[in-house]
Amino acid sequence: MAAFGDAGHAFPAIALGRALAARGNEVTVQTWERWREPVEGAGLSFAASQEYTVFPPPPPGTDAGAGEAALAMMPLLEDFRPDLLVSDILTLAPSLAAELAGVPRATLIPHLYPVHDPGMPFFGMGMAPPRTGAGRRLWRAALPALETGLRIGRRELNETRRSIGLPPQERFHGGISDRLAIVGTFPQLEYPRAWPAETLVTGPLEFELPHPDVELPEGDGPLVLVANSTAQDPGCDLIRRAFEGLADEPVRVVATTNGHRPERPIDVPSNGLLHDWLSYSQAMAAADVVACHGGHGTLARALALGRPLLVSPSIGDMAENAERVAWAGAGLTVPGRLRRASTIRWAVRTLLEDDRYRRRAEQIGASEWARGGADRAAAAVEGIV
Repeated sequence: MAAFGDAGHAFPAIALGRALAARGNEVTVQTWERWREPVEGAGLSFAASQEYTVFPPPPPGTDAGAGEAALAMMPLLEDFRPDLLVSDILTLAPSLAAELAGVPRATLIPHLYPVHDPGMPFFGMGMAPPRTGAGRRLWRAALPALETGLRIGRRELNETRRSIGLPPQERFHGGISDRLAIVGTFPQLEYPRAWPAETLVTGPLEFELPHPDVELPEGDGPLVLVANSTAQDPGCDLIRRAFEGLADEPVRVVATTNGHRPERPIDVPSNGLLHDWLSYSQAMAAADVVACHGGHGTLARALALGRPLLVSPSIGDMAENAERVAWAGAGLTVPGRLRRASTIRWAVRTLLEDDRYRRRAEQIGASEWARGGADRAAAAVEGIV
């Protein structure tokens, strides 16, 4: 297993590795050093990988390229001699290294499937699917613009491949395996499409660090959990807006900075509590509404527990995730540019008063896809070895 080090990518890889080990396989997980203890605590071998930033992208030439990283990984593959390498979608180097070593590979996509389907909005734009044939034709007409970018990406990938002695590829999305692509999300969040034969939607692959019992605000009013992104919003703007907007509401608010320590203190109202870390499985199980930036791991955990969502996206695929939650009827979106105390208050009131959102979230949480994602993925991985 090779995974990018943000929690939303490392944790699903650990979940899959644990499921594979439980089925009698020998597993090594290569990810960032900060996850050594959880990996080894799950009974898996650990190998450290290079740490780097995806958003915003670093200036050209400041980091080693994927080709150099792939060559640096070869001793690990020669020593471990894997039957299969499962590479996270954000880690291109392990895919290249596997190809160099002649090792079959699968791809773990721990979020929505990012490959475009003709006639649908481009992934990442956070737009709903067209309702008419005219809308689908408009998206098809815009396809050349998307393919221009894909051709640039393919050319850059092929330059990297040539630099380490691999032949060029003709297909787009060459970093995704053509043998097995595991999509670790709820099918209820995926727009209808024709799925490639090698693609398997499994449901979320869940892993959580152990935490002490969660302290909740006193009282019996509805509980709102505000979960700051682990990778974005270091100033905790979402938490500040939520505390301000909900301070005089008949609710309780518990928030987690998820490791961020902003320089400016956060004012906590009398009906709120602020934690550095907390257990999502505990806090979300007690919550009536979950507010977050739209990281896939957070919203998937909330939906697995049947909790409606207030999503205020920051960057990356968060706007896409937010739109899919709204499209599925399991929550509301407050765009980052409209994130105010008043809009947070309006959204929370709506989610608490209109039980359609709760009922839809509970339907998703009660479905077969809310559990067993890692086991489905492990069975598929064994199937191609």
